[in-house]
Amino acid sequence: MDQTILACDDQGNFLEYIPKDIGHTGQGRRHLAITVLLQNSKGQVLLQKRKHKIFDNIWDLTGATHPLHQDQGDETLEEATQRCLKTEWGIGEIGEIRVIGSFNYFAKYGEFCENEHCAILVGEYNGPINLNPEAGYEYKWMDKNEFLQDLEQNPENYTSWAIKALTLLKTL
Repeated sequence: MDQTILACDDQGNFLEYIPKDIGHTGQGRRHLAITVLLQNSKGQVLLQKRKHKIFDNIWDLTGATHPLHQDQGDETLEEATQRCLKTEWGIGEIGEIRVIGSFNYFAKYGEFCENEHCAILVGEYNGPINLNPEAGYEYKWMDKNEFLQDLEQNPENYTSWAIKALTLLKTL
């Protein structure tokens, strides 16, 4: 929780820098976030069962994080995605990563919350998988259409941002 994240308005426009804990406690502050979904050439998507303070042991997209404010400047969405993939999966640079849309959401969990303007980024990856055991419990490649159907029929098995992303993911 000692990271500096980017508070924003409902359109994702930067407002100010805030500590990560301010963005995630009480009612939080709206801030930028990303979630990434990798697909392979077989039409499958990469999912992880996330280790998380709030969303522990439930399925998520490939990865999720926040663009960070750092000494050398603010991360772009693509830089945050590359950092996420390297940290959570050990994946180095991948090819094209594209933003397919964004959404706002708020979810309260006791003293914690998610209050995010979240961009969804997608890319293709066909290399080796090495899930960081500090990031997730397990992973699976799942047929994209089966995943979308399961997400719709069993939302309790997924993170709140994965559920909110469903409409945009159907456009893939």
